[in-house]
Amino acid sequence: MTDVLSAFERARVFFDAGQPTQAVVLLDQVLEAAPGTTAAAELRARALFASAQLGRAEQAVRELLDRDPSDGWARVALARTLERQGRPGEAAAQWRIADALGA
Repeated sequence: MTDVLSAFERARVFFDAGQPTQAVVLLDQVLEAAPGTTAAAELRARALFASAQLGRAEQAVRELLDRDPSDGWARVALARTLERQGRPGEAAAQWRIADALGA
């Protein structure tokens, strides 16, 4: 478990240093070892978005929403991801839900 925590912390350092692609590599390993780790899944979604891997980011955020449909951060992240993919109608629906959740 120490290795998983260490990998998560290194991924956070990479993300904070503006190297989201390297963070994703480590977070994939973390999630393989500890699949239910919400913090790692959220950071992975953020890193995928930051590295413009928008299809993968959308999938990652949708997985977070499958776990918790009332996650306001994930609703906003999905809306932003859909906007960047040129899907404003789908994004608008997510913005409305995020607003209703107070996000």
